[in-house]
Amino acid sequence: MKVIPTILKEIETVLNHVDQEQLQEFAIRLHKAKRIFVVGEGRSGLMAKSFAMRLMHLGATVYVVGETITPSIGEGDVLVAVSGSGTTKNVIWTAEKTKTIGNEVLAVTTNTESSLAAVAEKFLHVPAATKYRHENELKTIQPLGSLFDQCVHILFDSICLLYSELNHVDHQQAFKQHSNLE
Repeated sequence: MKVIPTILKEIETVLNHVDQEQLQEFAIRLHKAKRIFVVGEGRSGLMAKSFAMRLMHLGATVYVVGETITPSIGEGDVLVAVSGSGTTKNVIWTAEKTKTIGNEVLAVTTNTESSLAAVAEKFLHVPAATKYRHENELKTIQPLGSLFDQCVHILFDSICLLYSELNHVDHQQAFKQHSNLE
């Protein structure tokens, strides 16, 4: 079996089922936010962190929940919560807490019926396989939630591209924000 073409086909299948309007709406909501907070666990958390990094390059004030320098969330801020299953306890708790404070929650999940989707004002549905392999999920040759994580990374980069257009940030401006301590 040729692994790379199979993985690329799986990614393409998922991405072809994503509502492009949801990407635009996410970018607009993030553009309007005073500050952006992201949360996720495991590899989903790594995707959230990479999203935060790129948003920072594009001029956003963005924080990762749980980091030592993350301030309290406040008026006008938005939380982006990532969980393939939509059932990750810490992610749901953070989203619920965000709502009780009066802030908007944007969720990224495979499960439109999940607790995470229910607490969110808007969610990005990523119809990929998760580690649970529910009957209604797409089939994949990859282990655990790899397909979800790969698709989320591409979708987050797509949202960043739309965000950069709204924020009028080009490559040169973003590059100025890139770390110079490496």
